[in-house]
Amino acid sequence: MTILLDTERLRDPFSGLGQFCQHLGEALLQHRPAEARLTFLVPRGQSGHFGPEASYREARWWHRFRSGGDFAVYHALHQDSAYAPPAGAKTILTIHDLNFLERADYSEAKKAQRLAQLQRRVDRAAAITTISEYTAQVARQQLRVPDVPLRVIYNGNPIQSSVFSLQSSVVSPPSGLVPDGPFFLSVGVIHPKKNLHTLLPLLEAFPDYQLVLAGPDGHDYARHLRQEADRLGFGDRLRMPGAVDEATKLGLYEHCRALLFPSLSEGFGLPVVEAMSFGKPVFLSRLTSLPEIGGAEAYYFDSFEPEDMAEVIFNGLADFAANPFRADRLRRRAATFSWERAATAYWQLYTELAR
Repeated sequence: MTILLDTERLRDPFSGLGQFCQHLGEALLQHRPAEARLTFLVPRGQSGHFGPEASYREARWWHRFRSGGDFAVYHALHQDSAYAPPAGAKTILTIHDLNFLERADYSEAKKAQRLAQLQRRVDRAAAITTISEYTAQVARQQLRVPDVPLRVIYNGNPIQSSVFSLQSSVVSPPSGLVPDGPFFLSVGVIHPKKNLHTLLPLLEAFPDYQLVLAGPDGHDYARHLRQEADRLGFGDRLRMPGAVDEATKLGLYEHCRALLFPSLSEGFGLPVVEAMSFGKPVFLSRLTSLPEIGGAEAYYFDSFEPEDMAEVIFNGLADFAANPFRADRLRRRAATFSWERAATAYWQLYTELAR
């Protein structure tokens, strides 16, 4: 059984898709059946990325729409893959989200164009997977899903795949990147859909706290956040280190008081699982997939008004401090999301299609 995996998004390793390709690729290789062979489509110069037990093809712009080769199954690891399946291979398409339908900066014509492009990929799929029940629901509403398997396979817990041990009492971050005093944390790309501007007024309600927003900050929204923090008089209490490496990210989780994640649009929400792995309280919006991931162990914002958000955090922190078992329950919740479980489900699907 020969499988081709499109992991070309490894070119952006700190993005959600880059992390998905990395962790799923590792898990699939680790749990590969003896008779199966894996070939990874990788960015130029990354042959060998997953080690010598796999084969590789490097993506080139001049054959952007051809993958080629004799494969039983082709797995496009995200819905925007630019590569057509090899002739004769059965395609699995993983849909992470349809967040573009909610983007205020997209015209209706652009949304319709992207939806039509996705529909063409769906039409040629022999199976479809999504990373949450919420995404599956939206896909059924917005797309004509053919009579093929559509399965929800949750992402795994990235912390379980980390080389850093959670058994250590403290994860030591690089000097200067973590505040000395108490701080709230949010992790992810700095983009309007993350709704991060709602966090800035909270610094007035928590005068001893700093706010760390860790993630790629190339969007104009990042500049807006810095300007707004200065206007509110909190510029010296906002830290935006940009994309951080794994050691720094884990150090931030270890030392933060809570994860604040008021996102408007998520297909899954990996930072939620990561923070819960450290037993940290998580404060989430009730939108899209987040209640599905946080479950009963998370605290939720019912409003994005500063007073309401501050009250939820005050009450949540007090509840967390008063309940000595809350941290362990968060860790157990995070442990239900497993890359081993995801890899097993994908191998089962690969085997079904290859037959």
